[in-house]
Amino acid sequence: MKQISFSSSGTRADIGTITIFRILPNRYAQAVGPFVFLDHIALAKHKEPLVGGTGAHPHRGIATLTYLLEGIGEHWDSRGNHAIVRSGGVQWMKAGNGIIHDEKLNFDAENGNYLTHGFQFWINLPSSVKMEDPDYKSIQGEDVPKLMLPENKGWLKIIAGEFEGIRSLIPSFSEQFLYHLHLLPNQSFSVNFEEDIEIGAFLPLTNLTINTIEFQQGEFVEFDRKEGEVIFHNNSSEVADVIIFGGESYNEPIFAEGPFVMNSPKDIATAYREFFGGKYGTITK
Repeated sequence: MKQISFSSSGTRADIGTITIFRILPNRYAQAVGPFVFLDHIALAKHKEPLVGGTGAHPHRGIATLTYLLEGIGEHWDSRGNHAIVRSGGVQWMKAGNGIIHDEKLNFDAENGNYLTHGFQFWINLPSSVKMEDPDYKSIQGEDVPKLMLPENKGWLKIIAGEFEGIRSLIPSFSEQFLYHLHLLPNQSFSVNFEEDIEIGAFLPLTNLTINTIEFQQGEFVEFDRKEGEVIFHNNSSEVADVIIFGGESYNEPIFAEGPFVMNSPKDIATAYREFFGGKYGTITK
């Protein structure tokens, strides 16, 4: 079994009335594979529709990935893209050489549960891709690849990357993976990882035993870089969910400031200068 390097809990980073826990970066890790950022939008029930969104803001050098377990996510950007995804859906945006976007979260009135719950990741792009043109994809929940586990253990959604020949609809520019494991009570699931692959796991809702150690709801766990197995065991009477993500190490310099992740301070300065110079365009709603 792979050894566990550390575990940690997120810090509060609320946006308006939405409770958010910043999981990555943290005091122990700046990145897991190409993933340099993870916000957990905590499960919440609402009585009234949510007002406002994140507000229009720029990005360069990364891809953003929003995965909604519950609710509706609406997206606009300065390349003219507009889409709405519902519970279980994914929004992916390659910021590339610069884009402005706005996002709004709300509950899904059609399903009547008034819940919001989700995640936003930032995926660091290789330097060869950072200055490509932006791109955007929206994927509804029913189109996210899903593997039913044997013996009625649960299921695994492949949000990014691939698993046992099943590939996500999200483009990959380096070796990366993002899975949602849904494990039924008293069931186990194991995954083998190769040498030098970075792996993180996050428990959004319930406790779970990972490689014989029980971790608490809200904990983020990272593992060593050696080849080995990770075993997830749900010894409770409730279903358990875990978000598993990572990939190959990002071996280029990383300079992050605000909404930009580049490879040098000069690149950051250029990103700001071109944003303030109007080169990222504007959003038309």
